[in-house]
Amino acid sequence: MKENAESFLAKSSVKAADLDHRRKINFNISRYNAVVPQGKKQFDNVMLARERAKNAKWEAIEHLDQYLEEFEKKITARGAKIIWAENAEQALDAVGTICKEKNCKTLVKSKSMVTEEIHLNRFLESKGIESVETDLGEYIQQLDGEPPYHIVTPAMHKSKEDVARVFADKLGTAPGLSPEELTIIARNKLREKYVQAEIGVTGANFIVADVGGIAVTENEGNARLSCAWPKTHIVIVGIEKVIPSLEDIALFWPLLATYGTGQQVTVYNSLVMGPRQANETDGPEEMFVILLDNGRTNLLANPKTREALYCIRCGACLNACPVYKNIGGHAYETTYSGPIGKVITPYLKGMDEYKHLSYASSLCGNCTEVCPVRINLHELLLETRHEAVLQGTSSIAERLAWKAWKAASLSRNMMNMGNGRIKNWVVNKVFKGWTAHRSELDFSQKTFNQMWQEKNAKA
Repeated sequence: MKENAESFLAKSSVKAADLDHRRKINFNISRYNAVVPQGKKQFDNVMLARERAKNAKWEAIEHLDQYLEEFEKKITARGAKIIWAENAEQALDAVGTICKEKNCKTLVKSKSMVTEEIHLNRFLESKGIESVETDLGEYIQQLDGEPPYHIVTPAMHKSKEDVARVFADKLGTAPGLSPEELTIIARNKLREKYVQAEIGVTGANFIVADVGGIAVTENEGNARLSCAWPKTHIVIVGIEKVIPSLEDIALFWPLLATYGTGQQVTVYNSLVMGPRQANETDGPEEMFVILLDNGRTNLLANPKTREALYCIRCGACLNACPVYKNIGGHAYETTYSGPIGKVITPYLKGMDEYKHLSYASSLCGNCTEVCPVRINLHELLLETRHEAVLQGTSSIAERLAWKAWKAASLSRNMMNMGNGRIKNWVVNKVFKGWTAHRSELDFSQKTFNQMWQEKNAKA
């Protein structure tokens, strides 16, 4: 078994037995579940809205090259600079070059999963540049030295008492402060950083092709400050975030808000279409947009898994997943956790090292049921497993075991050999890998043929 798989099993086993951890995340998810139905009421036909969103993303991904080129043409005409990054190293090199040119000592960053994906903070720290998370949840996680726990709510696993302890330990505040008091402290400290920072970094929820803009949705206003206050604004965004038209925003912003947080629409929604223009008083002097691949074209190349690129990062599938609700986000040891993470991570970071994630699923289909763009996640999990086998990443023992199982399943004579006790012993004792992390199988003491004959004899 690979080291990543062993670590995942070890950490998930610990977290599954941690009742306090489970209580915290289930409490937060229960609050989410209470408000999402209210958000859905804004749609006359929510299923139709989801289907239209899926169709829009299908159009965008099927013609990704065309829409990205259209975006580049429109936004560069207003003075922005586009940088194409094939991988994380190229993206980091681009950021490093810009920081060096601007003599950057402090950088403010709004919430962005793609910057977590390329480990931007660690890179900047190695260059002696202070990188400050300005989203409250991300700021809490940064203070505590932890990565985000959840795509939308980075500190979901922490109670208000936990956050108060982090602030007391890292900032020297009084212990036991209320959430309101902690928020005021964070705001005061972060406002100083906006003034000091030479560069601001944001992600983007959507790349709007026809107008050449990046759409950012948030609840705290930190992204607006990060991109408008410093003289230089850097956007780092995955190439899959493109949508064809500005008209699509009217559909995607409410969907993202409802399925992400249960709101009708988030508090701050911005469309950034370049640096400050000649007739404008606000905004950065320069704007760079780094369009990141980093394995996304691996998903694009497979017609079956391409659908995973429709994801709008709302986090709904995480909140619905019974596995995630038991083991939490950190056990995955990946940037993207939950069902969507299980599908995309093997393609982004390597099938051989991360194929185990697709097996951490009950295949209940709840993730597919709640996805706002109707990605067939449970089917993609099976496709990822299939792709792993095709790439030859399964062990010889695993292949032999399934070959024997298939042969037996297709042969009535073999299925009738031995009683239930013998079958239980073979599967549960001989194939020890099955029961290492699963309950024992319990075969019927009678074969199907025996039960069929008994039934017909009675008739």
